[in-house]
Amino acid sequence: MPRRTPVGQPPANLRELLIKGLWITVWLVFLSSPVEDLVGGGRSTAATVAGSCGLAVFVGVYLALVFRTMGRPFSRRVVFGLGGVLSVLAPVLAWTLGSAWLGLFVYLAVAFGATLPLRAAYWAIPASAVVMYLIGLRTDEKEARGLVVLVLLIGFAMAGVGQLVRTTIELRKARATVAQLAANEERLRLARDLHDLLGHSLSLITLKSELAGRMLPGHPEQAARQVADIEQVSRQALADVREAVTGYRRPRLAAELAGAQVALTAAEVIAEVPAEPDLAGVPEETESALAWALREAVTNVVRHSGASRCAVRLLRHETLDGPVLELTVEDNGSGGSGKGPGNGLTGLTERLQKVGGTLRAGRIKRGFRLVARVPTAPLTDVGSGA
Repeated sequence: MPRRTPVGQPPANLRELLIKGLWITVWLVFLSSPVEDLVGGGRSTAATVAGSCGLAVFVGVYLALVFRTMGRPFSRRVVFGLGGVLSVLAPVLAWTLGSAWLGLFVYLAVAFGATLPLRAAYWAIPASAVVMYLIGLRTDEKEARGLVVLVLLIGFAMAGVGQLVRTTIELRKARATVAQLAANEERLRLARDLHDLLGHSLSLITLKSELAGRMLPGHPEQAARQVADIEQVSRQALADVREAVTGYRRPRLAAELAGAQVALTAAEVIAEVPAEPDLAGVPEETESALAWALREAVTNVVRHSGASRCAVRLLRHETLDGPVLELTVEDNGSGGSGKGPGNGLTGLTERLQKVGGTLRAGRIKRGFRLVARVPTAPLTDVGSGA
């Protein structure tokens, strides 16, 4: 699926820059009246030159202001300064050159709505509409009356879009902060666990090593016993570390479901993911195998399928072999290259088989479906029941 230009972020490549540029320049249609007025030939050379220069400056400032707001914004002082230039040019040009130039107030309202803080935009947009109407009373009241509604609607619409962009940026920053805090908390937990696991053992090894060193010249047998104790403690510490590392590396289904929601949303895939899995009675090894299946399935959806929708379901079933927990990941994409199961699916099949589970994956009428089933009872119990 082609990547859509994200809201609230600067263009990441030339394609996104062209899309956003096209979206902005499409609104330059309101410049047709001033351009026709300039090329119509009814004005003096001085008026035509002055009008052309004023229009060029107005459009340049407008595009610079709106384009820059999409990326790294100008400082507030620069924004107000450029907005002030537009606020002077629009009335002066419309007052001196006639009703054909009243359309500049549409751009003035757009610039106010897109760049000013919400509270400032609330009074700046109506003020621009009032000024335009007052100038229109002198030139063409009927056209001014029609443009008032347009200026207000477009201005407040852009204010809403600007607020949406700012909120989106804040949400992205908040999400990054939450992820950083979660990583910091995980590091602290790892540090605490390592201290609890190794602190006592290493202290004991140090003390016994010093004791063995003092005993070694005169009491070699007692020193040997201390060395044997050191070996036993170190072996136990190694076993504890291995067990802890295994626990760290084992994925949890709840965490993988949350990660799937984030990954699919980031890839602009409409996701249906259950929030709280029911894992009562499910062994850790079985949960881990199901979590690996979910991770692999979501990775395939994001990287290879080109899907726009993905549904994840987690259900319990009663079968002839006993109760099972079934994970289904279904999308509306192509399912990848179609050259047979890859290494990921082959590895998943082996993982699931170790806990007595099964894996089915393949194309359906409109997309691709992966179904992983695992027994909710330990493998030994399943085997005895069969």
